[in-house]
Amino acid sequence: MKSKATQSQGLLLFRLSHRQLFAVGTLKVRELVPYTPLNAIPHSHPTILGAATIRGNTIPVIDMAAAVGYKGLLKEELAKSYIVVTDCQRMVIGFLVRSIDKIIECNWRDIESPPNNLGPNAYLTGVTRFEDGLVQLLDVELLLSKVFPASPETSRPILTDVQREKLKPLRILLVDDSKVARKQLSDALDRINIPYQVTSDGHDALAIMKAAAENHEPIDMLVSDIEMPGLDGYELAFEVKNTPALAKAYIILHTSLSSEISVGQAQQVGANEALEKFDAHELISAMLRGADCINLAESS
Repeated sequence: MKSKATQSQGLLLFRLSHRQLFAVGTLKVRELVPYTPLNAIPHSHPTILGAATIRGNTIPVIDMAAAVGYKGLLKEELAKSYIVVTDCQRMVIGFLVRSIDKIIECNWRDIESPPNNLGPNAYLTGVTRFEDGLVQLLDVELLLSKVFPASPETSRPILTDVQREKLKPLRILLVDDSKVARKQLSDALDRINIPYQVTSDGHDALAIMKAAAENHEPIDMLVSDIEMPGLDGYELAFEVKNTPALAKAYIILHTSLSSEISVGQAQQVGANEALEKFDAHELISAMLRGADCINLAESS
């Protein structure tokens, strides 16, 4: 099976410093706009330079270099800079970058996980190589979580005792390559006292599911990101549904991309649901629907 995500996904390469190449997946990118004057946003985060009006829409613009710990852009650099307009986590945001390099096709299986010694403030989901140079794939979700902290309302689900007891017996596996997304998922379940396993890698998730099935304790519910290096969420769902010992798992895919395409593709590969992340209430509602389906299948 050839994942549709892998087929359509490329990498936009750009520079935040004069030496290092960075990248984001092209599915997150709406358009590239040469620098345009910005209007100040009072009391905003220090890395928000202001607001730009693009195609009739006013969007905040973040100095991406400053946001990830590099030197911010100087006034004399602005004329050559670009605004990368993204659609991510239900927000349209502009990221100001020093320069655009190019867009390349990328096999996401070739993207490696970032080294473990980078520390908690490394805004990376992976690294790869292009023309003998190192390319760092930015964790946009982590960056946005620092600039726009989630409100408590989106991260604190409320369950009745009956609903909690539906979920508690289930063997749940969470998969996401983004540190902030893993924490959001974990926090949501921790707050309602629901046990789970968590991993950052699609290959590891598949191995965990196979080992659990061999131990006669199969995973009941898989909650996976779609965009992941190595084995993406579409491919993982396809592998699960085409492995008889795993196929009964209820699969919820989630994505930071605000796109109906993701939902349609998720259904094609056998996922039960697809969600835009992150809203804890929507996630728990989807998990409760899954619990009902699992219980119905077991009783029939």
